[in-house]
Amino acid sequence: MNNLDNALPEKLIINLSIIFSQSTGISNYAQNLFPYLKILKPTLLTSKKYPEFNCYIVPDNLTPAQGTKGHFRRLIWTQFQIPQIYQQLKSQLLFSPVPEAPLYTNCRFVVMFHDLIPLRFPRRFSPLIPYHRYYTPQVLKQAQHIICNSQATAKDIIDFYQIPSSKITPILLAYDRTHFRPLNLPTRNYFLYIGRQDTYKNVHRLISAFAGLPNSKDYELWLVGPSDRRYTPTLQAQVAELGITERVKFLDYVAYSELPTIINGAIALVFPSLWEGFGLPVLEAMACGTPVITSNISSLPEVAGDAAILINPYNTEEITAAMQALVNDSSLRSHLSLQGIARANQFSWEKTGQATAEVLSRYL
Repeated sequence: MNNLDNALPEKLIINLSIIFSQSTGISNYAQNLFPYLKILKPTLLTSKKYPEFNCYIVPDNLTPAQGTKGHFRRLIWTQFQIPQIYQQLKSQLLFSPVPEAPLYTNCRFVVMFHDLIPLRFPRRFSPLIPYHRYYTPQVLKQAQHIICNSQATAKDIIDFYQIPSSKITPILLAYDRTHFRPLNLPTRNYFLYIGRQDTYKNVHRLISAFAGLPNSKDYELWLVGPSDRRYTPTLQAQVAELGITERVKFLDYVAYSELPTIINGAIALVFPSLWEGFGLPVLEAMACGTPVITSNISSLPEVAGDAAILINPYNTEEITAAMQALVNDSSLRSHLSLQGIARANQFSWEKTGQATAEVLSRYL
């Protein structure tokens, strides 16, 4: 740990320009991680003051809260302003919690890469396709090192971008232990999904699987996540066609403060995504002691281990059978609840932060 102890102020700068109030996956990652990098004595590039850190104040209009304009402004700012800040602070390394960094400059950087979903499941005219096809590969090639969130994502980086594995370190993410925990609430009659409604999230098969339950009229399916005019109307039409409108609730975006109660009350979290870089809802549900049904592909087995029912997400009948098993078997529910809590206890932001600090210290 000598490298960590000898780190000097301003040798490391951390780009936190992406953080904003309504927590998204990447913003959540950055917000939870940086406090554990304090041992490296970094300077934070941030729009908000953090009293215990050296802070360099940057514009507050570079986040996903400003939509595409925010992303575009951040890319321009990253390319032209960060090199000036880097030079001004006499920095030796930039750490970015997203795969963004100034290209073809003297800045040395380590980046975090989350997933390749926009290339695995491309949407027509999405700006994320050229971002991942042309910009991201250059960032990864010019990086000193790449951190990612799972072995599955590391394999994608190698396969899609031909980056050598020696340049990549997978570090699993974590969750807020004070927030997501068992609340000892009575289990209610609903299955739960948390996430967006993009096609790759596989919500349409989840709805079909729920409709296939022998006594589906006795249960509800709660879909938590922001409505999306590209996908939600199609899903609502599917629900109407199946005649289960009264039993499928589209709850839209739910406040972070309410999630533990909703998770704790569910029969199970059903998360049959076709691909995930990590899959945070699975970890949060396990931490609450709520049984989990999730996919047997991508990173999800890395997160769930043997503490969930793993299903083929393309097989609707398999999803139905898993839901039915949990309805019928209280001992299975209890077993998965205990296994999930034990599994979740293996993850912590402190552990993620320490592993990240170790990687960064190699380049300081």
